[in-house]
Amino acid sequence: MKKIFIIGAGRSSATLIRYLEEQASTFGWEITVGDQDINLVKEKITPPTRALVFDVFDEQQRNLEIEQADIVVSMLPARLHQVVALACLKFGKSLLTASYVSDELNGLDAEVKAKGLLFLNEMGVDPGIDHMSAMRLIDRVKQEGHAITDFESFTGGLVAPESDNNPWNYKFTWNPRNVVVAGQGGPAKFLQEGKYKYIPYNRLFRRTEVIDIEGFGKFEGYANRDSLKYIDKYNLQGVPTVYRGTLRRPGYCRAWDIFVQLGATDDTYFMENTGNMTYKEFINSFLYYAEASVRLKLYHYMHIDQDSDIIDKLEFLELFSDKKIGLKRATPAQILEHILSEKWKMEPEDKDMVVMWHKLLYNRKGDAHPVKMTSSMVVLGEDCVHTAMSKTVGLPLAIATKMVMTGQIALTGVHIPNRKEIYEPVLNELENYGITFVEKEE
Repeated sequence: MKKIFIIGAGRSSATLIRYLEEQASTFGWEITVGDQDINLVKEKITPPTRALVFDVFDEQQRNLEIEQADIVVSMLPARLHQVVALACLKFGKSLLTASYVSDELNGLDAEVKAKGLLFLNEMGVDPGIDHMSAMRLIDRVKQEGHAITDFESFTGGLVAPESDNNPWNYKFTWNPRNVVVAGQGGPAKFLQEGKYKYIPYNRLFRRTEVIDIEGFGKFEGYANRDSLKYIDKYNLQGVPTVYRGTLRRPGYCRAWDIFVQLGATDDTYFMENTGNMTYKEFINSFLYYAEASVRLKLYHYMHIDQDSDIIDKLEFLELFSDKKIGLKRATPAQILEHILSEKWKMEPEDKDMVVMWHKLLYNRKGDAHPVKMTSSMVVLGEDCVHTAMSKTVGLPLAIATKMVMTGQIALTGVHIPNRKEIYEPVLNELENYGITFVEKEE
């Protein structure tokens, strides 16, 4: 009996586990799910799947479980994949993850190939479905002999329309920390009309574009940190415009920029006396000294008009209240995350939504008029466990796991799913689960 070892039972693992459990009875697989929190595991598995209290830093336990497995699926935070990868390499096990492949992991490529193993990364939604759906479009247009002049791609994890009941039109459907520190660590870089463009963090949320998706309305997109690396990943050499971004509902970015300009998203230093600090004092920490109220000082400092819709968003967060933060030692970003986690949390009855949108401009042979092709995907969650995020992260990873286990993928080395032998069958099967793209040409 072949054994699958899944490490991590967090938010995005429910659909992955359910799919592999359904396949296990057909193929005779044995599944183990390990996590530090055994309750998280028990919430997501059904017998005979084995639940395990697992500590990835316990070398003896890590080696034992990985040695016994036939394949390892890591749902751990990206920074921990290298620990798992080295153990997989030691014991000759293939590894699949939904995370961005790191330079360290890429550095293992030769050793992974030498052992005949596959380390397949970026098999989630973004990264994952974005790669696969983009490559399907790009490869098809190229095979038809057309010249691509513009490629743009956006993804967003959002709240479903029926659960959208706050003025930010947003709730946390994945890691809150990643939302708070999004865009930091260097300028956003992309190509536009053959020119290299850079957006520093302090301007990122004021350089947006509006995207309209039929049936779901308008969204706004801001640039991801580095679009240039996708030129090689997607074989877009010579294409004048290459741009990737993140989707939010209109108005979010302009309001979020208030926190950026204040310095409330900074994660590089710890603030003093945060255990006794109130929400109002937190905001006041970044403002000039004056006897005026914190509310008025903020509006004046950030040039917020009295009739601006930003005011509703800030008031909703109770930022001018005397509520205690209660964190003994925290950075500004950690305090902001704490405040937002209470106000933007998904309630048990809430549903989430994942939206993806690609745009290609290309010139047909012998035709001077460019063709605009768009491709959009919208996935709605079933409930608070089998969320849209869980489906779109977990299903492609689970399908790829099945393909490796059954010999449908015979690649070796460190890879992402930008090859037809991976993306074609995975995207085809995803359609059976309602993960489909609507294409339009004009």
